[in-house]
Amino acid sequence: MSKMKYELLKNDKKARYGVIHSKYGDFNTPMFMPVGTRATVKTLSVEELYACNTGIVLANTYHLWLRPGPDIIEKAGGIHKFMNYNRPMLTDSGGFQVFSLASPKDISEEGVKFKSHIDGSNLFLTPEKSIEIQNKIGADIIMSFDECPYYPCTHEYMKNSVERTLRWAKRGKNTHNNDNQMLFGIVQGGEFKDLREYSAKETVKMDFDGYSIGGTSVGEDKKTMYEMIDNCIDFLPTDKIRYLMGVGDPLDILEGVERGVDIFDCVLPTRIARHGNAFTRHGKMNLKNAKFKEDFTPVEDSCDCYCCKNYTKAYIRHLFSVDEVLGQRLLSIHNIRFLTKLTEEIRDSINSNNFGEYKKDFIEKYTKN
Repeated sequence: MSKMKYELLKNDKKARYGVIHSKYGDFNTPMFMPVGTRATVKTLSVEELYACNTGIVLANTYHLWLRPGPDIIEKAGGIHKFMNYNRPMLTDSGGFQVFSLASPKDISEEGVKFKSHIDGSNLFLTPEKSIEIQNKIGADIIMSFDECPYYPCTHEYMKNSVERTLRWAKRGKNTHNNDNQMLFGIVQGGEFKDLREYSAKETVKMDFDGYSIGGTSVGEDKKTMYEMIDNCIDFLPTDKIRYLMGVGDPLDILEGVERGVDIFDCVLPTRIARHGNAFTRHGKMNLKNAKFKEDFTPVEDSCDCYCCKNYTKAYIRHLFSVDEVLGQRLLSIHNIRFLTKLTEEIRDSINSNNFGEYKKDFIEKYTKN
């Protein structure tokens, strides 16, 4: 097997249960993908990721382009061998990072001019260059280079941006030359219903291997984000993967699944862990709180992760109070396992035609306090 294949197995209303067939084995969806920005999920080994039952892990094209460079990764045998992760990988296009470093005047039809966040050197990224970098990195799924506009912006600006993203998508697709990789198109359009529909329909016409919903979690409120998904997802093919980019809050994952999304990624679980926060069934918990000083119970009794099976809240609080990195590692393990277990349970509920009830019960407990 070369390129991965997606198979839709079951629907519970719009919620979808599927399987991704890959040379590394079969991986079920809905799925949460941890973010390994620089070819590592912060503070964790790949063995710890396996123990959390991760499937696809995401790496960042922009960061890997600058360090160590795509040629080094290619010489190592590709991203999997370079970081020793023997499961599927996905790379983003670098677009989100690039547009956070660029201003509108730096965006042209050809590409984007910006300065390196490392040394301030001048850089230029085009749709072709993004695909060429990703071809060398060698992930199983790669992304088209799109413009991720600021929020909020005018309808006129967004319309021009969507048109440019479509032209860039075509250029990237024409450049793509690695038959072992799935190439995804990205739907943009901001909060505008007509532009979301237009972007989705025109992107689908190009017949990508899968489709991403971009431009969410960029400052809009939750209601607007869910409307962004609603405004485009029904125009995406049912036989291909649907990917909601940059979303990892448990409630947002449930809302996305209910609307027909298959895969999600976000830095959230490791980012909040580094600040002492843990996901639990009853909402987020700050382990730095003084009330945990003598709490000798796990972060969550029902959790099967390494952290919860071996350590207490009191010990983790101690690690943060003395600035020991082990605390960050333990909570990162817990938070990633929390989200992978959440998606396992979501899959079971879809299989049992019970997703709606599962979602209702989860939200009720999660938001109670």
